[in-house]
Amino acid sequence: MTSSSPAIDRKLDIDAIRKEFPVLHQQVNGRDLVYLDNAATSQKPLKVINALIDYYQGYNANIHRGIHTLAERATKAYEETRHTLKRFINARSEQEIIFTRGVTESINLVASSYGRAFIKEGDEIIVSGLEHHSNIVPWQLLCEEKKATLKTIPVLPEGVLDLDAYRKLLSSKTKIVSVNHASNSLGTINPVKEIIKLAHEAGAVVLLDGAQSGAHIEIDVQDLDCDFYCLSSHKMYGPTGTGILYGKTDLLEKMPPYQGGGEMIKEVTFEKTTYNDLPYKFEAGTPNIADVVAYKYAVDFINELGREAMAAYEHELLSYATERISKLKGVQLIGTAPEKVSVLSFTVEGIHHFDIGQMLDARGIAVRTGHHCTQPLMTCFGIEGTVRASFAVYNTRKEIDQLAESLERIINFMK
Repeated sequence: MTSSSPAIDRKLDIDAIRKEFPVLHQQVNGRDLVYLDNAATSQKPLKVINALIDYYQGYNANIHRGIHTLAERATKAYEETRHTLKRFINARSEQEIIFTRGVTESINLVASSYGRAFIKEGDEIIVSGLEHHSNIVPWQLLCEEKKATLKTIPVLPEGVLDLDAYRKLLSSKTKIVSVNHASNSLGTINPVKEIIKLAHEAGAVVLLDGAQSGAHIEIDVQDLDCDFYCLSSHKMYGPTGTGILYGKTDLLEKMPPYQGGGEMIKEVTFEKTTYNDLPYKFEAGTPNIADVVAYKYAVDFINELGREAMAAYEHELLSYATERISKLKGVQLIGTAPEKVSVLSFTVEGIHHFDIGQMLDARGIAVRTGHHCTQPLMTCFGIEGTVRASFAVYNTRKEIDQLAESLERIINFMK
């Protein structure tokens, strides 16, 4: 089962797109690389790579406090990325865009700042059974510290959330609901608008983990009415080590600083420190300037191709891969939600997923194997892990054919 899709835009020139990604054009173990590990990290187009080179070669300087030419140029480029991301997710203000190291730090920021300020003993936090460890462990730490309770939305056999159970979990004690927009293990797109509405009716705030949605799904934080939204650059054709936390202004204003240091202050004396305005209150120290600057070019790449056209093409790849892989002997698909991003997770009867991954790598095919940092979800399905193939706009049907043919050879050999 794969998601319903808009009409496929045949104008996308995949050959031209592939030329923008130098890393794709190499051999691994004597074979042309087939990169199908995009849910872990996507590859980077030339415009992103060149932006990094341009920064370091042309205007490397610290930002915001300098008055010399290089500092002003670096500050302008850095803040242009904030403006670009504000538009990308339709935030109300650039003050609502906080730069972090990515989704993991964004969630920890909210848990540490909002959580420690507003969660008290007896309160309840809800996550889902589809979550990455980074959207479980910070809340566990907070609950342990505050003597709060962590509750979990169950996952149904097809890999979708049990919304009836979610409704029953909600109560006046619920203070935070934190779920992913799309599952990294199964690709399931969650009904986040309904999840948010129900949480707000119970008086809770909602954080959405957007790690798997940034490159695949139209995001409008105002329409969703989420309180917090997190993105990682490296999942959406940008550099590693940077991302954003979106937060509603009124919430961010009430939250204490996450870290102390330079930039997040207005005035420091030994008696008292006053804090900077948003968004800088949460951006202590010298940031990851080069990668933030280059992040803009990744967003530009997505905008230029168009998220609707990209999603339609990726849907075509996922549908084709699902059809090919599901017909192979002993294959069981894990996660058959009707609405998915381009993730195909499966097991093969009698063959360990690590063995499959290694044998595929020997044929130049990169997939992810293991529990995908979702051990509770694997336990729910009664398995140790899966083979996960995940697709991006630069992948092709030919590559899926290579995956299917290689899997068939492996299955026949191992049986």
